[in-house]
Amino acid sequence: MNNTFTMTDNRTGTSYEFDILDGTRGPSVVDISSFYGQTGMFTYDQGYTSTASTKSAITFIDGDKGELRHRGVDIEELVENHSYIEVCYLLLKKRLPTPEEAKGFDLELRHRSFIHERMRGLFNSFPISGHPMAIMNSAVAALTVFYGDHIEIQNDEEALEMAARIIAKMPTIAAFSYRHSMGIPFIYPDVNRSFTENFLYMMRAYPGGVMKIGNDGENTISPVEVKALDAIFSLHADHEQNASTTTVRNVASTNAHPYVAISSGISALWGSAHGGANEQVIRQFEMIGSVDRVDEFIARAKDRNDSFRLMGFGHRVYKNFDPRAKILRGLQDQLKDELKLDSELMKIASKIEDIALNDEYFVSRKLYPNIDFYSGVILTALKIPTSMFTPIFVIGRTVGWISQWLEYKEDKKAKIARPRQLYTGA
Repeated sequence: MNNTFTMTDNRTGTSYEFDILDGTRGPSVVDISSFYGQTGMFTYDQGYTSTASTKSAITFIDGDKGELRHRGVDIEELVENHSYIEVCYLLLKKRLPTPEEAKGFDLELRHRSFIHERMRGLFNSFPISGHPMAIMNSAVAALTVFYGDHIEIQNDEEALEMAARIIAKMPTIAAFSYRHSMGIPFIYPDVNRSFTENFLYMMRAYPGGVMKIGNDGENTISPVEVKALDAIFSLHADHEQNASTTTVRNVASTNAHPYVAISSGISALWGSAHGGANEQVIRQFEMIGSVDRVDEFIARAKDRNDSFRLMGFGHRVYKNFDPRAKILRGLQDQLKDELKLDSELMKIASKIEDIALNDEYFVSRKLYPNIDFYSGVILTALKIPTSMFTPIFVIGRTVGWISQWLEYKEDKKAKIARPRQLYTGA
């Protein structure tokens, strides 16, 4: 049997044959790269719902089964038994590190976390009212000025150095963006602190490295807080060929600087239909205000004539459940007392969740709670302001973006992204 796919133009009766390519997991694909050459036509797939734009060995998703794997390792295994640093190592180096390798990588990131001193002026040039995502976008693009040599990477060692540098600096850029928006002094990274703890430290500390002092003495960053945020970083590390990742790969195809590609990914992620969704979930909970009003908003969500839509439900890929949401739901239950999760927000979220999991309207449409539904409640408990929810997503996703950039550059057959169109103008 030929491993091919035959298509017939019913207007002429002419048939065309295309190769079928089989991956290691998931659906096979029909190689239509010669489609235009053979038929004189383009294919049309708005939103790329049925089109594989690349080959990748980084992340696998089975939406029907609710499965997510990085380099073959299940996401639940990674979150439960490995740190975010180890997940980064896995994505970049294609295997999990030994304890000694993980320690070395952690130390490397700590020492690369400082940004060029001249970038302080860049942050200070923005209005205080500027959204942290806009500032982060500009700051990451500005890194190309200080690391211009990264545009011509000669070997794997240089590539991994470039990747480690952007991963390490992203929490610092995010924290500086936040502190600028608050009009408070910047706090430099502390090399004695781990990746995730360091970010919380840069967000919260006072000049001199002192944490807030209360009646019981100096506040500390608790291990449970680090655990919760580390899990959120890991759950956002990569998510296959989503909108922002595709943007990064498309920019990579032009031979632009890798940090410009990451900056473009930040722009794509900012939208409320993508990374900005968790920010919208919390704003929606706050708008609902009380558990007594949940039924009112559920009714509005069901009314097709009402513009109101519940945020944090459904996913274009997952049709059973979002495995990341399942993990965060369990983490939320584990940590609700230790993190002192907002009781009113929890009540509102719990009632909405209960209705969505049992109401025929939501079940029949497969509108299950997704990761955005749960992450906002935990981030709120960590005293992360709503405007920083999407920058948190950026910190976690940076390793995925740069891993995808590296994989694209390894593909000797890669071409500049140039989609076709169905012209409908005059």
